Formats: sequence, C-alpha cells, structure tokens
Amino acid sequence: MADDPGTANSTRSLAAKIEWLIQNRWPAGSRPPKNNVEAAAAISEATGEELSSTTIWKLRTGRSDNPQLKTLKALASFFGIPIGYFGDDDEAEATAAQVAASSLVGEAGLNREALRALVEMSDGGRQLVADFIISAARLERGRDQAEEA
Repeated sequence: MADDPGTANSTRSLAAKIEWLIQNRWPAGSRPPKNNVEAAAAISEATGEELSSTTIWKLRTGRSDNPQLKTLKALASFFGIPIGYFGDDDEAEATAAQVAASSLVGEAGLNREALRALVEMSDGGRQLVADFIISAARLERGRDQAEEA
C-alpha cells in the first residue's frame, strides 16, 4: 500500500501525493490504470483537460515538480479533492488528512455508525482506538516488507 497522505507535510513530494491518489483514490467504478497511458486517458476524458502519458509519468516519478495550474486543476477534479492537497504548506497537510479520512468512509467499510461511535467515545477510548490502528498498521507494514524480501 502506498504511503498515507495523512502523514503528508511540507516535505512530502508532489510525486508521492500524486502516486498516492492514483493508488488509493482512483474513482470507484473505474478500472485502475495499468500504466501512465491509461491514467492520462482516463483523466483527460473525465476532465476535458488533455494530459499526456509523459506528463503523468513525469509527475509520478518526480521528474516534474512544477506542473501547470490547469494540470493540477484536472487532477483535483478527477480525484475529487481540493487543489490545496498539492500545496506545500499547512493546507496540504490538512487537506491530506481529509483525503485520507474520506477514503475510509464508504470505500473501506467505515460507516456513519462507526464514526458516530468514535465521536461519542471518551478521550481515553479514542486514544485506545488510535493506538490500536497505529499498531495494526505497523504490523501490516512489517508483514508486507517480510513478503517482499
């Protein structure tokens, strides 16, 4: 799994942010792209902004870190996120956290009832849930790294 944008800060690269979107926020009901040609075609078709596979490749690999505003607007529109996600300031971190949270709702089975229960918990209960999530994520990352070795 790609890095969580919730950990994004001013040092997180544009390439990492775009890659996370492609891996984790591809629109539901659409087949994820197998390559940059498919990614560019899907984004161009959905937004009307002509993006080339070379542009997508450069953005994903960090070979381009200063795209045109119209490119960022097309990406933001396609992925349904605020353009501030691509920024390099406090807004980027806040937006990244919102993107991560919205990815969990519905798509990952986290529903309104679960969110309501979390909000209604005591501070100690919420901290316990947060600690559990962090521990589970560390275990999963360790398992993934072991499988890759």
